[in-house]
Amino acid sequence: MIGYVARRLGAGLVLAVLMTFITYWLLSLSFRDIVTTNLSSAATNESVDRRLAELGWDLPLPVQYFKWLFGAINGDFGRSLITSEPVMSAVLTRLTVTLSVVLVALLFTVTISVVLGVWAAARGGFADRLSQGLSLIGHLVPGLLLAIGLVYLFAVQMKLLPAGGYTPFAEDPVRWLRSITIPVIVLVIGGAANITAQVRGSMVDELSRDYVRTLRTRGIPVQSVVLKHALRNASGPALTVLSLEFIQMLGGALIIENVFALPGYGSFTFIASLQGDVPVILGVAFFGVLMVIAINLVVDLINGWLNPKARIY
Repeated sequence: MIGYVARRLGAGLVLAVLMTFITYWLLSLSFRDIVTTNLSSAATNESVDRRLAELGWDLPLPVQYFKWLFGAINGDFGRSLITSEPVMSAVLTRLTVTLSVVLVALLFTVTISVVLGVWAAARGGFADRLSQGLSLIGHLVPGLLLAIGLVYLFAVQMKLLPAGGYTPFAEDPVRWLRSITIPVIVLVIGGAANITAQVRGSMVDELSRDYVRTLRTRGIPVQSVVLKHALRNASGPALTVLSLEFIQMLGGALIIENVFALPGYGSFTFIASLQGDVPVILGVAFFGVLMVIAINLVVDLINGWLNPKARIY
């Protein structure tokens, strides 16, 4: 298994290098425009050429990229062109904010989805209709509209929660919880709709198999058959959807963070793209690829642990 993990991480690093090179190449087509915009009214041909030389953007493209890559390998991803902040610390700080929202949302999403999906598949009837109805509502309600509605209800009318802003957990856990409550609710409703449907479908399929009927005829309690055997075998497809949902939540954080003024990874990436902040964009691309690789690797390991037949290492 150690060899498998090492190969996956190595492939992830190769993919990260490839992605950042493509990103660097595409951005290099606009280097002169980016410098001209940043210099604003003071931009002359001489000042633009001087700034390009200061940044090393007048060198051949492979030389520029490998200088950046050599620095990245040594932990130096450069500094933001706008704020002069070290890129690595800036990305990790924003990523902490985003993960503090997404991981809490994922925890509630998994809990709600498993309970609803298993309950619907095992009981059928009213439980099944209720589960499918809630999933349908979660699919139909747009996240942005839901966010605005919850802000109006809980922040404007009831004044129970803040409409925006973020307080770090280390600074004040209660204010941190209040600041992420509405964003987490928005993410959970959308995520639970997808995963509940997947859990329900997988469980219905497993409960109709012969081994389940055999276990029941041997007198094994229904609760044990459902939770110990069927749920374990049904977890594979659900875990795949869960990993996709996690990645989607990270992408959806862009909207959530802008709506609730959260200083997270998504809004940071959006602003850096608008400003043409090349070092930040490269850092975000690098860490983004590594996160996706790590998520898929963890899901594969959990899937193999739950179901030895599904192991690929």
